[in-house]
Amino acid sequence: MVGAIVIIPTYNEIENIEAIIKAVFSQSDDINVLIVDDNSPDLTANKVKELQKEFSKRLFLEVRQEKSGLGTAYIHGFKWSLKNNYQYIFEMDADFSHDPKDLRKLYDACAIDGADVSIGSRYITGVNVVNWPMGRVLMSYFASKYVRFITGMKINDTTAGYVCYKNEVLESIDLDSVKFIGYAFQIEMKFKAYLKKFKIIEVPVIFTDRTKGESKLSKTIITEAVFGVISMKLKSIFKK
Repeated sequence: MVGAIVIIPTYNEIENIEAIIKAVFSQSDDINVLIVDDNSPDLTANKVKELQKEFSKRLFLEVRQEKSGLGTAYIHGFKWSLKNNYQYIFEMDADFSHDPKDLRKLYDACAIDGADVSIGSRYITGVNVVNWPMGRVLMSYFASKYVRFITGMKINDTTAGYVCYKNEVLESIDLDSVKFIGYAFQIEMKFKAYLKKFKIIEVPVIFTDRTKGESKLSKTIITEAVFGVISMKLKSIFKK
């Protein structure tokens, strides 16, 4: 996976961080990892610094001063990755909900199959979610249906957080204009790529809920997504 970097935002992921970094590195000798840590009280960043002694040329760390949201962490990582000339830039969770073995499928979709954006999709071949309560599965599934209906995007998993972008996609987007910082961030990034007519491919993955650490999902984040999608679509109409 030449020219590839995986961005992993972290906040209190000390239980997962070493294992996820090593799991990613085991997929390819060429892939690099950037951890964007929001000054985790559990000292996640310190563990990353220890691991940098072992992976000095492949593991990078950016520590922000405070918890500022998933979206801003990824924007920080995108800018860093573009500055350092990576061609394939991945989003990935730290908690193993995204299987590192699927990195190859996302990479191949872009590097071989011609996608500009590849999405690890939970819903392209049914509902591929493990360890979620039924209420959360239904909420996520119908949220994606709702977003698809409002925006017109032909994407089954609009809220997916396992994504590979070619660098030209991120270079074409005004990253400073990205509004949402939580759950809706994933929708907004896909919508911006869709409006610019980039080729988007979904590849099937199995999403497994975390077994260690605490979920960062909250009612505020969900509300941002529900109402933000309508606002986002209206703005795109009036800009035409």
